Amino acid sequence: MSSKPLIPEVQGSTQEVAIAKCRRAAELLGGPCITEDTALCFKALNGLPGPYIKYFMKELGHQGLNDLLVGFSTKEAWALCTFAYSAGPGSEPILFEGRTDGNIVPARGSPQFGWDAAFEPVGTGKTYGEMTVEEKEKISHRARALAKLRTYLGSL
Repeated sequence: MSSKPLIPEVQGSTQEVAIAKCRRAAELLGGPCITEDTALCFKALNGLPGPYIKYFMKELGHQGLNDLLVGFSTKEAWALCTFAYSAGPGSEPILFEGRTDGNIVPARGSPQFGWDAAFEPVGTGKTYGEMTVEEKEKISHRARALAKLRTYLGSL
């Protein structure tokens, strides 16, 4: 058995998944917690695969993500990060979202981190997989969500 607490994946919107995950983590920990979820949403598929992107990547890989959009007129997508904060069991989680708009492209750059090589943020000419850590941190969905969370925690 794993030493990490298991938190079941909830089926639903990115917000529903993040709230359920954070509630369960607060219960397991018996106190305050922060959880994080990342989604990759395709405009042509009405936001799917969304929070289920890790399963799509595992089964289809970078080429499969591109193949999902064959025949659609748009390759537009957005990367979405959701941090959820709970003050503890029974407290309603508060969500902090960050979004980066882009397009799904044939994989370029490092394939080391999930779908980064197939996501090209608007106006950059590079995939996340081609960017330096510093370049990515300036525009990433995660950095945007984290900035909101930091502001909130700083106000407590």
